[in-house]
Amino acid sequence: MTLLTAFTPAAWGTTYYVTAEFLPPDRPLFSGLVRALPVGLVILAFTRELPRGIWWLRALVLGILNIGAFFTLIFLAAYRLPGGLAATLTATAPILMMLMAWVLIREKPHALSVLGAVVGFAGVALLVLRAGFVVDAVGVLASFAAIAMASLGFILVKRWTPPVSLVTFTGWQLVAGGLALLPVALIVEGAPPALDARAVGGFLWICIVGTGLAYVVWFNGLRQLEAGSVALIGLLNPVVGTLVGVVLAGEAFGWTQATGMALVLGGVLLGQPAVRDRLMAPAATREVHHTPARPQHELVGSAAD
Repeated sequence: MTLLTAFTPAAWGTTYYVTAEFLPPDRPLFSGLVRALPVGLVILAFTRELPRGIWWLRALVLGILNIGAFFTLIFLAAYRLPGGLAATLTATAPILMMLMAWVLIREKPHALSVLGAVVGFAGVALLVLRAGFVVDAVGVLASFAAIAMASLGFILVKRWTPPVSLVTFTGWQLVAGGLALLPVALIVEGAPPALDARAVGGFLWICIVGTGLAYVVWFNGLRQLEAGSVALIGLLNPVVGTLVGVVLAGEAFGWTQATGMALVLGGVLLGQPAVRDRLMAPAATREVHHTPARPQHELVGSAAD
């Protein structure tokens, strides 16, 4: 399940390159709208299942938190901050998500998961942060707000069990989030731009792979894994983004980036239950082996009693 969930941040990691090379420039809200609403409508057309009762409200809340507000705020942060700084701030998400999971669903974070989050954050900073950045207060606030909203939305996905398949559940959120984005995109950016073949191809990749498949897999991981483990897996996003940039765009890659990548991967592994259990097993074994045996006369006395 961990490897399957890793597909999502890997798909998201390609978004940076596709956006820069294929999509219309300076239209982030339009791109977010196209990324969410058409995919959601296609899913609903095939599943033909609409929310019922309380799920209308829950789908709207989750759609705004995970899609509409998140896309808007993360694009605002991307405009106001250098890419490296924005990605580094986003890397604080695992800590926040662990805290929310502890408070809202009583999922106490493991010490190694917290350590993994700290190591992963340091790795992302080394991987993408560059010298000479300018801190913009609005951009920083937008970045943290985006992280908070998405973290809350992801925890609610774990808390609320939908009465439908995850595909349908994802479609509800994409439609709700896309509809919330629609008026914002029209007011801020105006009419949609003209799209050439490259832009259409880029949108098809982001819509099908980076949104439809990615969110279904992500929500499935949230349902079956610990919140902290899934949040740490999300740190693979900038790793894949860096690799795509190096391979396809010829971006520089040195020892600093290599060290950052190693730290991110190490942090992700530290937070996975299978790795934690293996690391903790020797300590538990030593504790069992070093338990002092009771003297023979005490055992005899106990038997006599």
